[in-house]
Amino acid sequence: MTNSAPNKICFIMDFWEEIKADSDSTLRIIHEHVKRGHEVFITHATHVSVKDSQVYARCKKIISYKSTSVYTSFYKSVKFYSQWISMMDFDCIFLCSNPPLDNNLLYFLDYIKHDVFIMNNLRGLRSASNKLYVSSLEAEDDRFTPYTHVSRDKEYIKSVIKESEEESMVLKPLDGYGGKGVIVIEKAAKKNINSLLDFYMDKADNYVILQEYLKGAENGDVRILMLNGKPIGAMKRIPAKGEARSNIHAGGKEEKHKLTQQEKELCKLIGPKLVEDGLYFVGLDVINGKLLEVNVCSPGGVSRINKLNATKTQVKIVDFIEKRIESFELERNTI
Repeated sequence: MTNSAPNKICFIMDFWEEIKADSDSTLRIIHEHVKRGHEVFITHATHVSVKDSQVYARCKKIISYKSTSVYTSFYKSVKFYSQWISMMDFDCIFLCSNPPLDNNLLYFLDYIKHDVFIMNNLRGLRSASNKLYVSSLEAEDDRFTPYTHVSRDKEYIKSVIKESEEESMVLKPLDGYGGKGVIVIEKAAKKNINSLLDFYMDKADNYVILQEYLKGAENGDVRILMLNGKPIGAMKRIPAKGEARSNIHAGGKEEKHKLTQQEKELCKLIGPKLVEDGLYFVGLDVINGKLLEVNVCSPGGVSRINKLNATKTQVKIVDFIEKRIESFELERNTI
């Protein structure tokens, strides 16, 4: 699908100089936009400001690039023009920087949320702080979610560990990403628990998540990309030898994966809720059909899923954005 007029889209992302061109998902989506002739701008959360109730950003507009399907070559060839621009001038703002969420940025974007299509919805982003969103799922049984505890009270966490019948549990910081800080706690190692909790909860606002250790976790997890409430790609992530985390950034490797029946049922269950909350593009992390996390800030995996399946997932993503811009404009003009 190609619109008659080019769209003007701004990516609020990590610093361009720091992305890994050979695997970065956002770069694939940017590349697809410029291929279609859209005007593409990039900025960083720290470059967004408010002046007299107007939201501006110091953006870099892509003004030239090498026409190539080799993403590393495209990345190296891109030339920018820097300028301050009103965020109201965009057709779409795509939030795709690593967590945690910048709450001040969300407050700034509140000024323009009724005038510009923002992916994902700000209300949805606030309610879906990556690791807490899972607990809001409503299901008739516990087939789809692991037992989860979230707290900043050390005594409570210790009591949960002590009373658990499980030999192992998973501990991780609430605002972590990419597998950072994820550890497996062995109940037998009681002497280390106090020290671990002191490290993870050294400040009053340091929330942690304690989850049941799912059988089969040592064999890896599954990343499922969801677009508009439906799965558009998946991959299995296998942890490196001697490593508990499956994340690619933690040394894991990817394998081709076909969704199981339970994974399909999980997607069918959570899909309508994601759409209702305006969370159009997310990544689900799943073990044995149970949902561990919903990644809403910067769901990765596009490049690897493409490679494993000889597909171009970003085409579907940009198709969706183009359609949403059209419907958003129509809705706004009829109010």
